[in-house]
Amino acid sequence: MERPDIFDRIMSWKPLSPLQPFYKKYKEPLLYLFFGGLTFFLSIGLFWLFTAKLSMPALTANIIDWIICVAFAYITNRTWVFKDKAHDAKGVVRECCVFMIGRLGTLGLEELILWIGIDLLGINSLAVKVVGQVLVIIGNYVISKLFVFRKDDAHETK
Repeated sequence: MERPDIFDRIMSWKPLSPLQPFYKKYKEPLLYLFFGGLTFFLSIGLFWLFTAKLSMPALTANIIDWIICVAFAYITNRTWVFKDKAHDAKGVVRECCVFMIGRLGTLGLEELILWIGIDLLGINSLAVKVVGQVLVIIGNYVISKLFVFRKDDAHETK
């Protein structure tokens, strides 16, 4: 049996016990939304800091905030959301590489959204960033679920 994590322990508190069946059934998507939300606010905050306070160009600011947020997302996704599936060095390297490749794909999508929205259409950069982030979060979940942290052990090295 899997050892309870901090979220399992919180959900076992008496006042939260009525939510226990819902939590157990939807734990993975709930935790992804929680950490995806934290990553979203981190990304928006960093983007604002870099563009509004440090006067960086939007696309440059987005890449720097992406690097920070991807590191945060990998650690939280691996640790709590999808429960690290790879347990040896080869498996972890593979998992991390696939994670980064997937995130590079959604970075490209977000950069395109920012370029069209800000540079071509002249829409407020923060508004465009929020829209881009929503689409990126959805894309990242699909990529993580299907390719990075798969339920089957076929990608693990025994």
